[in-house]
Amino acid sequence: MFDFVRNNKRVMYGVLGLIIVPSFVLVGVDSYQSRGDSAAGVATVDGRTITQQEWDDAQRRQIDQARQQMGPQFDQKMFDTPEAKREVLNNLVAERAVNAEIARSHLTVGDQALVGAIQSLPGFKKPDGSFDMDQYKAALAAQGMTPDMFDARMRRDMAIQQLAGSIQSTAFAPRSVASRISDINDQEREVQELLFPIANYLPQVKVTDEMVKAFYDKNANLFQIPEQVKAEYIVLDAAAVESQVKVSDADVTAFYNANQKRFVTPEQRTASHILINKARDAKPADEATAKAKAEAVLAEVRKNPAEFAAIAKTQSQDTDSAAQGGDLGAIEKGNYPVKEIEETVFKLKDGEVSGIVASEFGYHIIKVTSVKPSVQKPLDAARADISDELKKSALSKKYSELAESFNDIVYEQSDSLKPAADKLGLQIQTVEGLGRKANPALGTAPYNNDKFLTALFSNESIKNKRNTEAVEVAPATLVAGRVVEFKPATKRPLAEVEAAIRQRVTQEEALRLARQAGEAKLAAAKASGDATGFGEVKVLSRTKEPTVNPAGALAVFKADVTKLPAYVGVDVPGVGYGVYRIGKVAQPAQVDTTRRNQEAQQIGGLVGQAELYNFVEAIKVKNKAKVNVGAAKPAEQAE
Repeated sequence: MFDFVRNNKRVMYGVLGLIIVPSFVLVGVDSYQSRGDSAAGVATVDGRTITQQEWDDAQRRQIDQARQQMGPQFDQKMFDTPEAKREVLNNLVAERAVNAEIARSHLTVGDQALVGAIQSLPGFKKPDGSFDMDQYKAALAAQGMTPDMFDARMRRDMAIQQLAGSIQSTAFAPRSVASRISDINDQEREVQELLFPIANYLPQVKVTDEMVKAFYDKNANLFQIPEQVKAEYIVLDAAAVESQVKVSDADVTAFYNANQKRFVTPEQRTASHILINKARDAKPADEATAKAKAEAVLAEVRKNPAEFAAIAKTQSQDTDSAAQGGDLGAIEKGNYPVKEIEETVFKLKDGEVSGIVASEFGYHIIKVTSVKPSVQKPLDAARADISDELKKSALSKKYSELAESFNDIVYEQSDSLKPAADKLGLQIQTVEGLGRKANPALGTAPYNNDKFLTALFSNESIKNKRNTEAVEVAPATLVAGRVVEFKPATKRPLAEVEAAIRQRVTQEEALRLARQAGEAKLAAAKASGDATGFGEVKVLSRTKEPTVNPAGALAVFKADVTKLPAYVGVDVPGVGYGVYRIGKVAQPAQVDTTRRNQEAQQIGGLVGQAELYNFVEAIKVKNKAKVNVGAAKPAEQAE
């Protein structure tokens, strides 16, 4: 399409960008003023108020967007914390400050770039790669937006990205800093290891009954058996409803006959163009020059119509399409954003070249390169899709009906799940060993849900043996249950865990003895400086897998090596205690220049992020950003 850097898709944070929250605004609200009252809203920026409703709406948009992107992994609890909600307010404040700066600086995004960005949205592509205007308009309508509103939001978001990019791209780290960091990363240390294995000290350990009892009493929490229930439950979901829904051939035929337009593949044309640019506010003389240029190019095309693509490559000022011989791709009626081009394409015959066509972008010469007529999809080919659609619709309707009955019956006949199971054709199932919190090992089982478990462990359920309410544990999935047996929290008896405690205490005592011996050797080696007892020399580097235990390698690189030899001791998990002698520190004979260049780029990126952070902080101060902490309350508390 028209001039636009197509790989700059960072301007879109998801289809339609439910809310743009710039990634650089990761700052605390306490970094600027935080006084005020509810009359001033939850915050003010540049003299304009951010209301509680706007904050609530932003939180809801963030949750909806995350739910769409994360799917089954979505967990709303991560968005319900005061910190998460305050971060949304942070971002609103920073976004308003950035918008004020953009407006003050008169930063704009051109029409051609905007058209290119919209055309490149992956969520609105047909299988053939063309832009789906109907889906685009439907998505806008679902968000309560008009094309003009969306254009304005896109322009703003693209301007924000350009502003952020310009700041980050100018940041750099001095070569000396990057080189020093890479030197530290490449540094090699020659090390000798001396291990004091736990196994060598096990024979010296004598664990008494008193030691076992003391450990048992001191670590009572390790031996708690949490309260558990055995429960019955019933589930109403799509699978339970599906058997009660049927779609007949007559239903499919009736739907097809009533919606035949839906099964028409519209006429599709491909076309190429040559564009001579004209600024929207061009002076008459400049406009005349552009038109004369277009007429000259048209004359050249008329002489050599078969050379249209070659002429487009050399003459068209739409550089993006010119490289493709002027190719505009596939076009359908009603889905192309430049109406003058669309109207012309559908007036021309296959292979025909237009005259001069004026648009807001300049003067076009257009050639139709292929015509694919519309095709009516026959009933037999559409039957499976129609059946699926009707079944989904019927399932949704039937589920709504049964869900209402499900709620009513489990509540009104709360002493048993059988009435609901019998009436709705559901199976009563039993599960044991449920705790108050969901168990990750049980996965997505309907009863392994925190909301359901909270209801199951309520007083009404445990003490009064009543059904739980119907709990929605997933979209279109309701669960109700009742407690069959309740086991209160208990502590495992000492006799049951004595063997395990004795083994653990033995290991801990052996490690203590190993550490004691190792620390004595460490002190002696520091005093003498010799290498007696240490193993062979090994070379360690941060860029390579360590040839000693990772815990030992970490200790070696933390050690002070201003004076060599240096010594360090550390517990080695699963082994015992290790003492390490560092005899030499050096740089490698050869360095990996490719990796060093990558490290320099990464360091520069971090500097860019810091510059961007400082810039946003500065414009918040410039725009007198103020959060009214007294008025800013979590969304669920807003009245």
